[in-house]
Amino acid sequence: MIKSLVGGVIAATAFVMLGSSAIAGPEVVKGPAAEPDCFVPWTADTQFFKYPKKEGPYRIALANGYIANTWRIQMIQTAKAYAAQPDVAKKLKEFKVVSTGEDVPAQISAINNFIDSGFDAIVVNAQNPTAFGPVIKRAKEAGVVLVAFDNILDTKDAINVNVDQKGLGELWGKWLVSHVPNGGKVLEVRGVAGTSVDTDRHNGIHEVLDASGKKWNVTEVVGKWDDGVAQKATADAIATSGPFDGITGQGGDTGIVQAMIDAKHPFVPFGGETENGFRKFCAAHAADGLKCSSAGTGPAQVAVAIKTAIAALEGNVVPQSIKLPLAIVEDPNFKAGQDFFPDQSDNFFVGNSFPTCGINFTAQEIMGQTKENK
Repeated sequence: MIKSLVGGVIAATAFVMLGSSAIAGPEVVKGPAAEPDCFVPWTADTQFFKYPKKEGPYRIALANGYIANTWRIQMIQTAKAYAAQPDVAKKLKEFKVVSTGEDVPAQISAINNFIDSGFDAIVVNAQNPTAFGPVIKRAKEAGVVLVAFDNILDTKDAINVNVDQKGLGELWGKWLVSHVPNGGKVLEVRGVAGTSVDTDRHNGIHEVLDASGKKWNVTEVVGKWDDGVAQKATADAIATSGPFDGITGQGGDTGIVQAMIDAKHPFVPFGGETENGFRKFCAAHAADGLKCSSAGTGPAQVAVAIKTAIAALEGNVVPQSIKLPLAIVEDPNFKAGQDFFPDQSDNFFVGNSFPTCGINFTAQEIMGQTKENK
């Protein structure tokens, strides 16, 4: 009797495990991707996923973390604008947005709640690249498509969508090396601590400076990719450690330049992001010494993440890691109406389109949306 019972338990356990493995994530297949011009694999060794096809319309959630800067606000607005487009809206039964701040456990809890609520896919801008292991496993076992973008996840069990953030830091570092020929004092305004974007950009900058053979004295401050925070941090740094021979900022760059103006700090070479206000300053003060490299990726990468999630749910082949192009403009090539928009808000991020993915937004489409959870 006991032997029979034990045998039954073993058999039942094996059946459960077999059933679990049957839904445990996507099949690894050969490429190319369904839309190869949009879904570009990160490297030649990137795996390709094919999820079981689900019938729509779909329930998709955006689990955002930090919200208190203009990039994240515009990202939420862009996500809503994309979900509202007729061709996308007809594929969605529900689109839910939650922002949980800098609290990593709260973001993990939000993802768990979406899994428990039966959502088909979750896109996430992760507060930490390594803290999500258990919830990644839960999503995989539940057959939920998990797509991380911008601040990605350190895993091969979810889809990552991003630009080369370290390469962006390297680009800014090279700009400083070429425009501050004798080395010198540099102000580095960093982003949100603990995120993959901040770490990768920082490492890229410093690897280039260290390899240049020049002597650099770098002052690091935290600007959280926000104009107000970055402006105050820059003002304090100028007062205590300035003047500087060059500046690099991961975001909040309009505030950084404003702090320079307020402190009557000389304009110097600057490697920064793609805010409209920053580019306005770069164009206006190039002759005064503000020689800029403005590069990054607009918040529209969230739209690529949602597009990827829908493609995966439809059973299309997608790369596990998708590489997006950078939007780059450098002195002396800042053109009004193309690279910056004098009549638009300073806080608007330019280069907010991915034509190879059929994604292009007007400022009006984005700014007409709200940043609140929905």
